[in-house]
Amino acid sequence: MAVRVVKDEPMVAAGRVVPGPGPWQIALAHRQTSDGTGMSDWRDDIFAVFQDHDIKQVYHVPDAGHSRLIEACQKSNSIRTLALTTEEEGIAVAAGAWLGGQRSAMLMQSSGVGNTINMMGLTKTLRFPFLTLITMRGDYGEFNSWQYPMGRATPAVLEAMGVLLYPVDKADEVKATVDAAARSAFNGGQAVAVLLRQKLIGIKDFGKKKARS
Repeated sequence: MAVRVVKDEPMVAAGRVVPGPGPWQIALAHRQTSDGTGMSDWRDDIFAVFQDHDIKQVYHVPDAGHSRLIEACQKSNSIRTLALTTEEEGIAVAAGAWLGGQRSAMLMQSSGVGNTINMMGLTKTLRFPFLTLITMRGDYGEFNSWQYPMGRATPAVLEAMGVLLYPVDKADEVKATVDAAARSAFNGGQAVAVLLRQKLIGIKDFGKKKARS
């Protein structure tokens, strides 16, 4: 199908120059047109919230659930991305970003939350805002038994460290949920985790034989 090209050119309205769409807006418009639905993916909604809240740094480990969001951040001219070797590094880097006057967010999976617990204490000791988005495993049709212990423990261990939880399992509630979490983090000075439930991200099977209906 034909894709309409949106040019990044200024427009004139009521005698004044109105800037054209930015690179991230053009990218989202292309995605919405090319998928044929006219509606954005919920990961695109998260990216838009990052832009709205002036998030300048995004840290991540490889994760299929976050891959589309990571790709959008990597292509953005306004966001610097950093691939972590282990999840706890993101908390220290987030502290440095805040000291340097920039907002950040960390993307990880529930299986890596256990690596962050000791470092999570820094958010209270140093009193800096911290925002993380966690793709959940170990619930809603999980095929990998190894994912269940940490998946089930994730909410409890985060709450024990004083982290506010914002769970979401519906695509049309993702944008409002992430927006509220960002406000609690950056305006309220809190450590906040958005739990992207497995019902939202989809059941993973990695080629496993599907159950008969």
